[in-house]
This record gives sequence, structure tokens and C-alpha cells, in this order.
Amino acid sequence: MIKHIGTNSIETIRLILRRFRPEDTFDMYKNWASDMETLKYLSWGPHSDVNVTHRRILSWVENYKNPNVYNWAIYLKSDNQVIGSISVEMSNDKDKSCEVGYCIGKSFWGREIVAEALRAVMHYLFFEVGYKKIIAKHDVKNIASGRVMQKVGMHYEKTIRNVGRRRDGSLYDVAMYVKYNE
Repeated sequence: MIKHIGTNSIETIRLILRRFRPEDTFDMYKNWASDMETLKYLSWGPHSDVNVTHRRILSWVENYKNPNVYNWAIYLKSDNQVIGSISVEMSNDKDKSCEVGYCIGKSFWGREIVAEALRAVMHYLFFEVGYKKIIAKHDVKNIASGRVMQKVGMHYEKTIRNVGRRRDGSLYDVAMYVKYNE
């Protein structure tokens, strides 16, 4: 049975995964929300200014009232700043499945931070919330994101063709990975 408990803090060796706060606005804007390269494969584009980021965070803070919202800021302890996000994008309580998504600023790429965050979130979603299946998808051109999914024990399931259009207008496919807790 799914037991929705909301976004509670999770601590790992290097990270604190916690709820976003209004004071995270500058970190989010600086570290990833304003950077075209970081957001290259995401459906939303760079924020035009810090006020857009602030409004986004305020809406997330408001959404935390709902116990089935799971949206963590990735706080890097050594740098004392928020460097990315990881969240449940879609949930199906009947099937006990959810889909996760993540984003981290490019200056933090290649340090296995996302894998550390994703492992912790998957453990939380499996053992605290009760999901039995976790899905993650990536644009097939975003090979590094697929490697993160593999590192945490997710298995390639299929490629879904022509999912949508990138900001440059080109069609894209996504690779879907799955991990089961049985």
C-alpha cells in the first residue's frame, strides 16, 4: 500500500535532500535554472531572470502541503548550496509506480552526486512510501543521464519514439529505465 508522507529530508554522505525554501532562489537560478547547457534536454528552458525562479520555488513551497508531493532540493554540504533538484514527476498509486526526474548544475557534473541523490530517493520511495516500481526517462541524446540510471541499478526497458519537440524544434525519443522493489 502506498503511504504518502511528502517530501521529508534525506541525508547522505555528501548531500542533504530537503524541501525547497524561498532563500534557495539565488542558488537555483545561478546553478541550473539560468543555464542553457544544463537545461539542454529538459522540457523547460532557462529562466529569464531570478524572479521567475523565485515564483517557481514559491509554488513548490505551496505544493508541499500535499502529502503526495515529492520534490527535493539537492544541497551539497561541502559547498553550502543547493545545486539541483530531484522529484517525483508522475505517480500511479494503483500500480504502485512513479517516475522520477532530476537536474543538477553543470559545474557539479561528473562527481556522481546525482547517483547518490537518486539512490537515496529510490530507497525512500520504496521503503518509506511503498512504491514497487520506479521509472526514469532521458532524452536519448543525454547519455550521461542514462549512465546515472544504470549506476543505481535501473534497467533499460524501452525507447519511446517521438515524445515531443526540443526547444530547437527537433523531435526527440526517450529511453526508459525501471527499477522494481519486489
